[in-house]
Amino acid sequence: MTRATTRKMTKPTSPKSQMSIGQPSDLKHSPQQRPRRASRLSRLGAISVGTLVATILLSQGGILGQSAAIAQATANISNQLANYSTNSQLIAQNADTPEPSEAETQAPATETNETEEESLSYGELLRKIDNGEVETVSLDQVNGVASVVLKADPSEADPQTVKIFANDKNLDLQERLQANNVDWDVEKATDNSAVTSFVTTAFIGMLIIFAMLMLLRKSAASGGGAMSFGKSKARFQMEAKTGVMFNDVAGIDEAKEELQEVVTFLKNPERFTAIGARIPKGVLLVGPPGTGKTLLAKAIAGEAGTPFFSISGSEFVEMFVGVGASRVRDLFKKAKESAPCIVFIDEIDAVGRQRGTGIGGGNDEREQTLNQLLTEMDGFEGNSGIIVIAATNRPDVLDSALLRPGRFDRQVTVDLPGYKGRLGILEVHARDKKIAEEVKMEAIARRTPGFSGAQLANLLNEAAIMTARRRKDAVTMLEVNDAIDRLTMGLSLTPLLDSKKKRLVAYHEVGHALTATLSKHANPLNKVTIIPRSGGVGGFASFLPKEEQVDDGLVSYGEIVDQLVVALGGRAAEEVIFGHDEVTVGASSDIQQVSRIARQMVTRFGMSELGSFALESENSQPFLGQSNLMGGGHEYSDELANKIDQKVREIAQTSLNKAIEIISNNRQLVDRLVDTLIEKETIDGDEFRDIVSEYTQLPEKVPAKIGS
Repeated sequence: MTRATTRKMTKPTSPKSQMSIGQPSDLKHSPQQRPRRASRLSRLGAISVGTLVATILLSQGGILGQSAAIAQATANISNQLANYSTNSQLIAQNADTPEPSEAETQAPATETNETEEESLSYGELLRKIDNGEVETVSLDQVNGVASVVLKADPSEADPQTVKIFANDKNLDLQERLQANNVDWDVEKATDNSAVTSFVTTAFIGMLIIFAMLMLLRKSAASGGGAMSFGKSKARFQMEAKTGVMFNDVAGIDEAKEELQEVVTFLKNPERFTAIGARIPKGVLLVGPPGTGKTLLAKAIAGEAGTPFFSISGSEFVEMFVGVGASRVRDLFKKAKESAPCIVFIDEIDAVGRQRGTGIGGGNDEREQTLNQLLTEMDGFEGNSGIIVIAATNRPDVLDSALLRPGRFDRQVTVDLPGYKGRLGILEVHARDKKIAEEVKMEAIARRTPGFSGAQLANLLNEAAIMTARRRKDAVTMLEVNDAIDRLTMGLSLTPLLDSKKKRLVAYHEVGHALTATLSKHANPLNKVTIIPRSGGVGGFASFLPKEEQVDDGLVSYGEIVDQLVVALGGRAAEEVIFGHDEVTVGASSDIQQVSRIARQMVTRFGMSELGSFALESENSQPFLGQSNLMGGGHEYSDELANKIDQKVREIAQTSLNKAIEIISNNRQLVDRLVDTLIEKETIDGDEFRDIVSEYTQLPEKVPAKIGS
């Protein structure tokens, strides 16, 4: 059995005093130690109050943080009260012990040291009982101690303290006491565990209830409904310091003129109201991605100097029902308080899509948000000074009620910039960059038809990064050309080392370049290369689209046919040079492009013998309210569908035959071009045309429109 001893502090005038096993020595009732019982109670109260305050402070975080904080605080309180419950019993047990006098507390230390050796272990107690050396034994089974008086001198001997089992597990000891005729009794002690358990449970429950009330009060004060989810997430600026002015916006002059009226109204509204004019309540910016819609909104905020609210359409949507509508109400409530002001909603198509277009007929939370938005926009009083500006690149999916006058009165189209627009954008973004004198912005603008403002800005930034990587002092035309290739074709990889694969790729790319050079209506060649690019591109031939094709979208029948011939030039070169059995899958994307364009010629453009009528619409999407046909259906008979497929095959085969004819008639020229391409890896358009002109006459092509 384990030997357990307990240090005992002797008191000469109190022979019957005893000390519990495991009880800290500072619980003895000396003058210096007695006040510590009150201090323990005070510390426990302070800890509990501190934990309560910490719980309330932690509840200022998110919903998940609130729950975690309450759980942690509750666990801490439970541990503290559990530890205190044990000590409270010991305090209650010694509460009736008389307080020692000052003389007692000043007893010599030598006397204490002498009596420390008189404590007994459980084994010594059993041996002394068997030897008849024990006079009386008093068992305290609640605290697990036994007070033993030996027969040596019962009148003066102090009782010995022995650790025993608690909770009535001392049957062996009691039987041995009876067998040896030792006087023994069991002290009756009060068990306060039930009271302590009740107090602990009640305190924890009150703490949780109080914390929940604080959370509910906080969420109700936010005005956002359930747990502040309904509060608007719009960013607010009293005086918008966007750092963007109209001078920083180039390439979209028409849109700038439309929006400058908005700034004039915010600065001088009397100019309009004096003659009865009403400023548009809403302005919808429409255009492809990257054309400067958000930039225009920033410029308006920077020029007007009025409060500016900005939010994304997706921020109205949450997982809880009614949150979107609540956020709309909260947004316009704040806007009315700050009028005159601007409310900018980016990507409004996330919340403004057409209603009643879903399949299934269930309630749509997005529709409730849109209904609230429609109500707020059309519920303003006249000339309230709140102007809603929204941006989207999908105007076709917006609900018609959102676009009607009174809500979005004006739609401003922000289209891809033309030659002059690209030139202006390049000049704006070149202000803060070191550009070499050899770099001509006009040449870059001609090479980038179809580029948006964001792409042009990224182009110059990529060129600047390449310049720093190559440790040059200024951006040259080499970095600009490499940046264009990287943005259009991907990252440049290590040149091919396999001579057979390298020659195969060279013939394929020369096939594209030669058919484009010898076709009258094809776009002029910019350059051809066999340097591989990321994305599985082994090489490429780039062309310069005509300006009118990009700006106006006007493409003639001859241009479409030559485009198909150029697309199949690579497959034609493989078949002529290597034979049908050696053709590769490198032309798979070209064939997909040919199939798509040929089908559009038959079903949409009316460029076939079937007739000049449209057999397929451009958009057939059931979730946009335009068609309820599920995938796989069409609007014509199966017989007509077979004729369409046959005509598509005829167009594709005719284009392939024409490409094969061009390659076969210029076999020697093809070998010369391939050898030069393998040697240099890249040939620009002018050099390529010079080599071709040595063998055959170049067709007269309509020069590309650069702009007036």
